[in-house]
Amino acid sequence: MAITVKFSNPKTLAPPPGYTYVVEASGKKLRMIHFAGQLGLNMENKLVGPAGDFRSQCVKAFENMGLALKAAGVAWKDVVKINNYLVDIGKNIGVFREVRDKYLNVKAPPASTTVGVPELARPGALFEIEAIAMATARGDAAAEPKAASKKSDTKKAAKKKRR
Repeated sequence: MAITVKFSNPKTLAPPPGYTYVVEASGKKLRMIHFAGQLGLNMENKLVGPAGDFRSQCVKAFENMGLALKAAGVAWKDVVKINNYLVDIGKNIGVFREVRDKYLNVKAPPASTTVGVPELARPGALFEIEAIAMATARGDAAAEPKAASKKSDTKKAAKKKRR
């Protein structure tokens, strides 16, 4: 089976320095989409909130991931794995969980790894989230019953017309 790989950077996020935000591997039936780590950055590539404001950065990182998901045509419900990196995990784990639970389905959450780190690559950054999502291939007839039924309705109408 042939696999197509697509690299993209959503225009709704600040341009990344030297990497791609969204990498999608597609086959005949499925798409696996990898999302690069998102920080609490605004469109000017600046950290949000006052220095040391974990909550503001965490919320913005989740919002940024939501924008990346949307650009790939998927949603939080399609996310199967997240990795989370927290500076000062002992102090920030509670806030992280509170924010996370506003975005994810808490009854069927994705697989998750959360790691406490001494610092992130961006000075002053306190939180980073990366994700993997799965979805049906774009244009998959089995995944798009409305499109399939329209096609069969058209065939039926043409058949009727010939009679």
